[in-house]
Amino acid sequence: METARRWPISVCMIAGAEAHRIGRALESVVGWTAEIIVVVNEEVDDGTDRVAEQFNARVFREPWKGYVAQKNSAAEKATQPWILGLDADEVVSECLREEIIRVISDPQISERFAAFSFPRCTWFCGRWIRHGDWYPDRQTRLWRRGMAKWGGIDPHDKLVVNGRVGRLRGDLLHFTAVDLNHQIVKYLKYAEIFAQQRVLGRKPASQFDLFVRPIWRFLRSYLFRLGFLDGWQGLLVAQITAFGTFIRYAKVCEEFEQARVGK
Repeated sequence: METARRWPISVCMIAGAEAHRIGRALESVVGWTAEIIVVVNEEVDDGTDRVAEQFNARVFREPWKGYVAQKNSAAEKATQPWILGLDADEVVSECLREEIIRVISDPQISERFAAFSFPRCTWFCGRWIRHGDWYPDRQTRLWRRGMAKWGGIDPHDKLVVNGRVGRLRGDLLHFTAVDLNHQIVKYLKYAEIFAQQRVLGRKPASQFDLFVRPIWRFLRSYLFRLGFLDGWQGLLVAQITAFGTFIRYAKVCEEFEQARVGK
């Protein structure tokens, strides 16, 4: 498909210290989108802003406000009719690019929907994960300007759309973890945030949360969602997903206990 034309899309990204990988994400959207906006955390000094500028991105430095607020800030700067939300560890595949161009260029399709979702496929330990809890991992990331806004609870932001959401089939490629250590550290970070939110909401963890939820997450990922078809990596995904579930609720117990003792 012809992509020399720049289509009326604003790519909106937020970034911390991402100089080592943001270039791959930007390379997948430069040349066929009309605008790239990157909001970089104020304290970042690894050259992320300079890498983004090499791709003709409009770069803004802002204090960190949380995932939801930061993403909304980036989207508010968009000038094009369509907005594509992209993370620094994601790449728009050729198939997805062609599908995006097709739907926004066809009024009979684009005018029926306020936004579009598409599957996200993760590269992990040398393999694309195509089963289990990590796939299809649908993400709603393409929307008409003014028809959606980021919501949810940090760090799990979610696009809230005012209208119908169409479904695309091309994969958004996700390079989420450098290695297993990185993935475990990520789960620990999310567990900390999750526990703090539960304490603020006065929602302690139950025995069900600690014992049943992790087992269910493993069974769902590995058996019911066919994670075993992804080889030993599929087994690992199911195990660390169960671990992530357990550690979240264990951290909730720890936070409530510390609050109780501190009184």
